[in-house]
This record gives sequence, C-alpha cells and structure tokens, in this order.
Amino acid sequence: MNNLALLTIGVTLICCTLGVMGVHAYSSGKDQQAALVERLSQTGQIPVVGRRRRFRGVDRRVRRTKLGKKLELRIGATGLDITPGEFFIYMTATVVGLWLIGQAMLASFFGPICGLLGIYVAVAFLNWQRQKRIEKFINQLPDLSRILANATQAGLALRMALSMAADELEAPAGEELEKVANQLAVGHSIDDALGELADRLPSRELVVLVTTLVLSNKAGGTVVGSLRNLTETLEERKETRREVRTQLSQVSMTAYAVPVIGVGSLLLIDNMQPGALDKMTGSGIGQICVIVAFALYAVGFAIIRRFSKIDV
Repeated sequence: MNNLALLTIGVTLICCTLGVMGVHAYSSGKDQQAALVERLSQTGQIPVVGRRRRFRGVDRRVRRTKLGKKLELRIGATGLDITPGEFFIYMTATVVGLWLIGQAMLASFFGPICGLLGIYVAVAFLNWQRQKRIEKFINQLPDLSRILANATQAGLALRMALSMAADELEAPAGEELEKVANQLAVGHSIDDALGELADRLPSRELVVLVTTLVLSNKAGGTVVGSLRNLTETLEERKETRREVRTQLSQVSMTAYAVPVIGVGSLLLIDNMQPGALDKMTGSGIGQICVIVAFALYAVGFAIIRRFSKIDV
C-alpha cells in the first residue's frame, strides 16, 4: 500500500514537472516566433500582418467616395486602428440605437433627433481623439527638440537624427516620426515628409519646429542653437497651456452641463406626467418649439465652447 502511494506521488511529480517544462517550452517558442516575425517584417521578407479587418466590402465602397477619403484621413490623424468601413458600420449602429432609445424613453418625435445626435457623437469622437493625439504630440515636442539638438551636435545628419528620435520616443511622436523616417528612406525630401507631418497633426508648436528644421536644412547651417532655444520655448508654452486648460475646465464642464440639464428636464417631466411628451410633440406648434429649444441648446453649447477655446 505504501509502495502504491509512493508510486502515485512520484508519477504526479513527474507529470507536474513535464507540464511545467512543456508550458515553458511553449512560451519560449511563442516568443521566438514573435521575434522572428518582427525581424522578418522589418526587413520586408514577409508582409506585416495586422488584425483581421471586418466589413471589407463596406470598407471598399466607403473608400471610393469623396467623403470616405476625408474620413480615412481623419481616422489616420487619430491613430485609431479602425478602417473607414468599420467606423461607418459602428456609427450606423450608434445612430439606430440612439433612435430607438429616443423613441422608447421620450417620444417618437425624438427618434430622428437622437439619430442625428448619434452622427454628431461619432464625428465629435474622432475630433476628440485627434485633438488628444495632437496634445500628446505637443507635450512630446520639447523632448523631440532636445533629442534632435543632441543628435545634431554629435554630428549626425538630420535624417539620422529623426530616425533616432523615432526609436527613442513613445507614441504618438515615435509613430509619426517613424512614418517620416520611412518616407525619407524611400526618397521623399525632408520638406515633403515634415510638411505631411504638420498637416496630419496641425499645431503652432509643430509648425515652428518644422519650419526651423526645413530652413536649417536648406541653408546648410547648424540647428543646435535654434533647437536649444526652441526647446526652452516649447517647455514654457507647455506650462502655459496646462495653466490655461486648468483655468477653463469649469467653463468646459458648463458647456456640457447645459444640454444635459435640458434633456434631464424632459425625462423628469415625462416621469412626473406620463405621456406629456407625446402630447407636446403631437401638434405642429409643439414640434417647432422642441426644435427651437434644441437649436438654442446647440447654439449655447457652441458659444460656451468658443469662450473656453483660447489659442496659446
């Protein structure tokens, strides 16, 4: 009996050991495979394979339109891993969902209004992602300018300095500079590559940096002194932008609170007196009043947002 127990324990230990060894070998093999695929992808021996794209037929049709081309450029500026076709499908689903929710919670008249709100939400989401990416890039500009100054002072050419900055900086600066480095590698000029970068992420700080690099490259002079001064200026502008954003945060919240209060009051009225919204929107005068009220909310939102937008 004791021998049977010892045999069982021994077999169990051997199985556990073999299981641990198998998991370790599997994980090591996966890491080696990923490293090999990455190395071969960088050398161009195998194509780069990303995630599987959905709605390919819709994506091809959307890309053919003029609006689809603009949408593709806007999505590219956000850094999102999504195709125009996928965004169109998701936006359509959002519109339909908000339409049904508006009809169910408010009244049938509010369905189309909520559907239009879905389109605005989708476009606003892209603008928000794009602006957030631009803000992150602006915050990285002092480090970028410092790296370029150090690389130039060490005797590296501007092309090599941009490639080195692309390797050292994190996203989004690293990704954008990698695109610039790839364009330079296939024969694009520095003016064109940096100009496209400024078009993708428009900002005053980036325009100043690009102008400094382009003029210094054309003139053939050193850019170390200019980049050093630019680094200090960008640091000061970074702090100023942070202070301005903090001071105006309450105004920005007010812009979003005003329409939310309006929609909340409608829900409160319908909850206190069921069917009140159906009666209100059952006549032409009521519908006109609702449309005018929503238009005034939209105008108030735009005005408050304009007050809170200060270019530094």
